Amino acid sequence: MKLGILDQMPKPKGRTAEETAAHTIEMAQLAESLGYERYWFAEHHATRGMVSSAPEIMMAAVASRTKNLKVGSGGILLPQYSAFKVASQIAQLESLFPGRVEAGVGRSPGGGEFIRKLLADDKPNQMEEYPDKLKHMIEYLDGSAKVRASPRTIDRPKLYSLGLGENSALLAGLLGIGYVFGHFIRPDRGAASFQTYRDAFSPGFMNESSARACVFIICGKNDRHAEQLAQSQDIWLLNVEKGLDSQVPTSEAAEEKIRTLTEDEAEKIKNNRRRMIIGGPETVKAELDHFSNLYQCEDWLVLCNIHDWEEKKRSLERLAGIYL
Repeated sequence: MKLGILDQMPKPKGRTAEETAAHTIEMAQLAESLGYERYWFAEHHATRGMVSSAPEIMMAAVASRTKNLKVGSGGILLPQYSAFKVASQIAQLESLFPGRVEAGVGRSPGGGEFIRKLLADDKPNQMEEYPDKLKHMIEYLDGSAKVRASPRTIDRPKLYSLGLGENSALLAGLLGIGYVFGHFIRPDRGAASFQTYRDAFSPGFMNESSARACVFIICGKNDRHAEQLAQSQDIWLLNVEKGLDSQVPTSEAAEEKIRTLTEDEAEKIKNNRRRMIIGGPETVKAELDHFSNLYQCEDWLVLCNIHDWEEKKRSLERLAGIYL
């Protein structure tokens, strides 16, 4: 099993953005020491609680403070940007950290229409142009366009398209690039998506297929301990989906909210648990093995958005103890 981290850089209530950024570097160094292969960064904007707004910068920061850890984006919001500029940034990273750069891009708007327009400098919505922009990015990187993105590195960085279903998997396969499925967002389309990607893949920008999935995992000392840890993530995700404070609540605040949940809120948390694997080591292994067999995928990116940073480290250590 290959394991990596997908970090949204969630800021715990009571911590600063500066503390969260410093902690992220520590987490990446710990992940490398434990045998995790890669550390990817999400892109979120105009939120109080998710600090990762420039994955390219965080990739450089982590790569410069680790030795062999691969760094990636999960993912850059390609529809809002110039494909040439994004390709150039990724090529620059590859020149600095050869063989360690994995560029993941996606078609998310990055927020509501107001935020999308800010990112795109008031340009019209280009969400439907994502396939074309992805093709152009490939051409800028492989030299088939009139202008090649510089610097012109010896080897090309890896390129992945993020998605939630068969259409995105088909696009990645046909273009000959990697595919990343967001189980942590929409867990019901994984098996079909992976099969679609495998069937569609033909060598292109990348010679070999490469597919992985992202999932929330909290690995406690036992199931009961994991359930206690998960409460802050449960309430954090509930708040995010309701457009409320996106900072990760304290355990005490989460416990208080759990006691006063409405029926609709309790049902929402129950449904959200389908996007997560929560338990002690035996439970986590059984569930992750299940999805690995279902998807025919042994390459996972893990999210763990709980309040207590020390417990987050311990969760990663327990997960590494199972597989790495």
